[in-house]
Amino acid sequence: MGFGWQELLIILVIVALIFGTKKLRNIGSDLGGAVKGFKDSVSKEGEEKEDSTPSENASSEQISEETSQSVENQAEATAESKPKE
Repeated sequence: MGFGWQELLIILVIVALIFGTKKLRNIGSDLGGAVKGFKDSVSKEGEEKEDSTPSENASSEQISEETSQSVENQAEATAESKPKE
């Protein structure tokens, strides 16, 4: 049971009467801008993910060393941020 074109036309006319065409135009442009911003952020996130993957030439020792240094740096930052009693 779907809507026919007559029902959709009646609904559109009622919505236009309630909100007005100017407000509907603003809502449409705002919605379009939001969708565009979402698509841009998703595509940028995908590009960043590809850039952040280690290269195939990097050895596992280099990766593990970088990871351990990062963990040590985070531990030091956490220790510094805690108030001393």
